[in-house]
Amino acid sequence: MTLFQDFFSLIYPNNCLACGNNLFRNEHIICTSCLFHLPKTNYHLENDNPISQTFWGRTKINTATAFYFFTKAGKVQHLVHQLKYKGKKEVGIYIGELYGKELMNTQSFGKTDVIIPVPLHPKKEKKRGFNQSEVFAIGLSSSMNVPIDTSSLIRVFASETQTKKTRFKRWENVKEIFSLQDAEKLKNKHILLVDDVITTGATIEACANLLNTIEGVTINIASIAVASH
Repeated sequence: MTLFQDFFSLIYPNNCLACGNNLFRNEHIICTSCLFHLPKTNYHLENDNPISQTFWGRTKINTATAFYFFTKAGKVQHLVHQLKYKGKKEVGIYIGELYGKELMNTQSFGKTDVIIPVPLHPKKEKKRGFNQSEVFAIGLSSSMNVPIDTSSLIRVFASETQTKKTRFKRWENVKEIFSLQDAEKLKNKHILLVDDVITTGATIEACANLLNTIEGVTINIASIAVASH
């Protein structure tokens, strides 16, 4: 069987989705070299990190983090592109599994009761075939052993693309596009709100503002990457 797999991989090589090089037999999705060299933030180890600080005075959160730094034309951007536009859902799940293992060992994220991915509008989700934030959440859920809730926070309006908008325009674009359903079940819960990439944080802010209307909630934020400025 192994011989057959080796022969098969010569004809249809299994490539690292970060750098494109062939994967060895014991490697999965991302090669060992990329896993070692991808730019981790380690922000989950520090509550008052730069991402958390971007939300100060904007919305009430406990802490925020991202697994990687996102730079233009970098390997992390390539991974996110593979997930969002090439339908490589395994990228989001795998990164979620990896990050979940790190998050569950911290004081803040280890208390998570429920994971809520930032929702896509149903039309956009149908067109793409999936919600990339939910895919990331599936990986987190798997390694953290925490349920996902995709029904309490919904997107009721389809916003325009956020690309190339200023921070204020991004906030204007998303401030009233989400809605809460059956909020009672989230009372007094530790919520992990997740997105794929944090840029200005406008979308997350809009979601957190709504969730903060629920009694006794604690909100933490996690994403695959944060844009480097």
